[in-house]
Order: sequence, then C-alpha cells, then structure tokens
Amino acid sequence: MPTRCVDAVQLTEQLARIADGPAGPQVGAFFDLDGTLVAGYTASTFFTDRLRHREVSLGTASRTIARALDGAYFGGEPTAGAVGGYGALRGQTEDRLVDLGERLFAQQIARTIRPQARALVHAHKQAGHTVVVASAASHFQIDPVAADLGIEHVVCTELEAVDGVLTGEIRGKLLWGPQKAAGVRAFAKSHHVDLRASYAYGNGDEDVAFLAAVGNPVALNAATGLRQAAGRFGWPVLDLENPADSGPVELGRTLLALGGLNAGAATGMAWGLLRRDRQAGLSLGVAMAKESLGLAGVSIRVTGEERLPDGPAVYVANHQSSLDPVVAAAVIPGEFTIIAKKEARFDPRSVAASLLVDPAYIDRSDSAQARATLDALVERIHGGTSLLIFPEGTRSATPTLGRFRKGGFHVAIQAQVPVVPLVLRNTGEILPRHGRVLRPGVVDVAVLDPVENLRAEDLDGEVAALRDRFTAALNDWPGA
Repeated sequence: MPTRCVDAVQLTEQLARIADGPAGPQVGAFFDLDGTLVAGYTASTFFTDRLRHREVSLGTASRTIARALDGAYFGGEPTAGAVGGYGALRGQTEDRLVDLGERLFAQQIARTIRPQARALVHAHKQAGHTVVVASAASHFQIDPVAADLGIEHVVCTELEAVDGVLTGEIRGKLLWGPQKAAGVRAFAKSHHVDLRASYAYGNGDEDVAFLAAVGNPVALNAATGLRQAAGRFGWPVLDLENPADSGPVELGRTLLALGGLNAGAATGMAWGLLRRDRQAGLSLGVAMAKESLGLAGVSIRVTGEERLPDGPAVYVANHQSSLDPVVAAAVIPGEFTIIAKKEARFDPRSVAASLLVDPAYIDRSDSAQARATLDALVERIHGGTSLLIFPEGTRSATPTLGRFRKGGFHVAIQAQVPVVPLVLRNTGEILPRHGRVLRPGVVDVAVLDPVENLRAEDLDGEVAALRDRFTAALNDWPGA
C-alpha cells in the first residue's frame, strides 16, 4: 500500500470531532499510558526507584536492562525487558506496590501527565463515552494516573499473586502489540462498546494493531513506525506538547523573578514600616511581585473581578503550586493575612513576606493558644483584614482537587464575612509541586460568586457544594 501524506490534526480539531460525534457509553475511548497520557515511561520510574532503594540486585538489574536494550535496538524479543521487570517483582506484596505506585505518582509521575491529554480525556467524559486506559503496564503503574484523570476502566497486564504476594509471573498475556488489541476487543464485548464508533490513542510502533481495532484511531506523539503506518492507513496524527522542560533560559528568568519577588517583599515591608501603613507596604510588595513574575514570562488573567467584595472576606483558593499565594495576593483587594503553623514563623525563605502579611501562627499542640490566636484573627477581620486559605491543606500533585477541610470556614462563620472562591488554573504547569524553575505562561484566576451567611449546621453541605463549584470551573472555565 503506498504511503499517503500524514493527516496532522490540531488538538482543537480533535476536541471538535469528539464533541460533534456520537455520544453515550456505547462509544469507547481507549488511551495508552506510557508516551500517550504521560510523557515518559512509568516502568522506568518504578525500576529506578527500586534499584535506588536496593530492592533489585545488580545482577537482576543488569539482565533486565540488557534484555530491554536487545529488544529495543538489536532485534531481540521486544517484550523481554517488560517480562524481566515484572519477574523482578517476585516476593513483593500487592499492598507494598500499591503504596509505591501512589508515592511515585505524587513525587514524579503526576507532573508528566500531558495537560492536553487531560483535555482529551475530559472531552470524552463530557460526551459520556466509556473511557479506558489500555496498556502493557500493570495496575500499580496505571491506577493512580487513572484515578487522577477520573478514568474508571483499565485494561492492562495482570500480575500473578498468591495470598497477596507476587510470584513474578504474568497472569494471562502481556498486553503488548496484538495482545493489547485483543484485550480491547474483549473489554468492548463485555461492556457493550461499539468499536466501530470508538476512539483509541497510542504512540508506539507496537500500537498499530491496537489502533486498528477501532473506527477512530489517533496516532498521538507517534514514533516513526506508527507515524508511517498512520500515513498508509489515513489515520490522523496528533502531536501534543510535553510538560515543559527547564532550560538555561527558564532558569535565568526564574532567578530574576525570585530576586524581584524577594526585593519586592523587602521593599514593601520597609515602605510599610516607614509609612506606618501595612496596607501601603503590601500594595507595593504585590505590585512588584507581579512585575517580577513578568520577568519569568508569567502573567495573570482574572475573570469575574467584579465579584470581589469591597470589605473583608475569607478568600478560598485551590492549591497546586508555591506560586499560588503570590497569584492570590495579586487578586485580593486590600490587606490580607494567612494562617500558618508556628514552625513557619522563622522560616528564612518567607521572612519578608511574613512581615508583610503578619500571619496568624497556630500552635496545634496548645488548644488554648490556638483559640486565642483565632479570636485575635477574627478581630483583625472585623478591622478590615481579609483571610486567604487553601482548604486542601497541602499542594496537590495535579489539577485534581483534594478534599476541602473546614477549619478556615469556621473563621468566616465567626467573623460573619463572605467566602470568596478564587479558582486558580495553570499554576501547577508553571511551577509544579517540587519544581524549582518557573515556566512561561498565563495563570488564570476565576472569581466565583461569594458564599454569604455561612452557618455551622450547614457547613458540611456548603463546603462540599463549594468544592463542586471549583471542579465545575476547572472543567468548564468561566467565560471560555
């Protein structure tokens, strides 16, 4: 068959095709994992971590790597490396590997999920499609990614276990190449999915049979062999952006921005002391912070700014990045403060910023002191100072929201001020959790309608409803 020109499509085109196509659970959307949903290979992440912690002997590691190289470059069996890697799990408990998968997801894998792949998954879910991860990887690699993306179904390589302990053997077949296609066909039959109307996304040369199993295949970030096959069969080719790598330019911009942020905080603090006006110092510090972010190519775009109240409020924001407090500060009008653990009082990284906002430091081991601090905080709010809280409590590894804690909402009830939701988007892409380098981009902030007159007896439902509003805004951005 002669090679045709590759049908390169843009993400917007593919999203439109999904939206305009058939809807409902009878349509499947099958996503490969490694190289498709995530940029990179989760098996390497697992193997490297176990090698670093001496859970794999040097002999086993050498043999596994040699088999993988032989299969990839020298004509050997292409699945030998994967089979050897799974064999090296012999003796590991399933519970231990579940914990390992969750830890590696939070520490490393989460930041490799392609944001545009996330958009594809969301589009299929919006259409009511049955979304599936189909991969030769194991549940331990896939499940944390699938859970974060809200994907319910997984078709993958199953590992044999006896009494919760892995034997090192594969149960059934390694779902690689034609076996992955067979797994998809079996899933479709048992779940009443029409493969002719379904979609599949894969990147590897071995994914030809997998993509050929559906009526709407897409070669995504395709390897050379798959790209050639896509040309022969007339399949669309979609190239998504990888999570940005940090080069010397980004590092230089980050150093300039951090220098500007620290200088802004110090200058604002000094100006506030000189004027005996904390608000004047905070305003100057925030203005300089916004200019400093511009040095790193970061800008802030606000939707719904007219919803910001004139008086004090409790501002609630989602939390994915160390950049979040700076972004929120650029949006909140007037003076504000935060609640912090007492251990943070002398953290040298935030001394200047702390002097600007004068945090309410809480000693959680001393309930009387904590109550007195919160009572004083309520008085500050009555005096015109707003409070910024991150109800997830810690930075999430991905845009998926964590559980909202209720502590800060009690302050709003006691102070009788509104709760103002600030939905932040893209901060995790610009400065990921555990990241050290700022990436250029636009941070979006959506100010949602405030919640008025919170009552303690309604708090559980109100907090759950507010979290749902955050989720809805992140899924369908206001004004987009």
